[in-house]
Amino acid sequence: MSDLRELYQEVILDHSRQPRNFGAAAEANRGARGDNPLCGDQLRVSLRVRGGMVEDVAFEGSGCAISMASASLMTQAVKGHTVAEAEELFERFHRLLTEEEPGELGDLGKLEVFSGVREFPIRVKCATLAWHTLHAALARGDDGEVEVSTE
Repeated sequence: MSDLRELYQEVILDHSRQPRNFGAAAEANRGARGDNPLCGDQLRVSLRVRGGMVEDVAFEGSGCAISMASASLMTQAVKGHTVAEAEELFERFHRLLTEEEPGELGDLGKLEVFSGVREFPIRVKCATLAWHTLHAALARGDDGEVEVSTE
């Protein structure tokens, strides 16, 4: 179990130090800003969605290691998938972090590194900020940018 925890920590540190898809999505047509006032995390998620497909997704901002790693891994997980698949992944990830007995979640891949965050309720908001921001951007459609907060 110790080896697994160390691997999880390595993945989180790697993605927080060298976030993937950091910046703005090219030709973005959806976006949202997220704020976690308790921790100071602030980010913006931008997406290019065409024909119901998330063609590109990126994020900008700053925050703690968990917040940045979650945003990085999130962009990798949803890019190239349908909006419906991205929404379904949001729901499964949210259950992983917020429910004591999350039930069958399917294969979450690298996102499973955040399973231990559930033990630290104050950090759940850090790990889910990017996801709530993505969810808001997807729900907003092409109507511009929306703001979300963990409070």
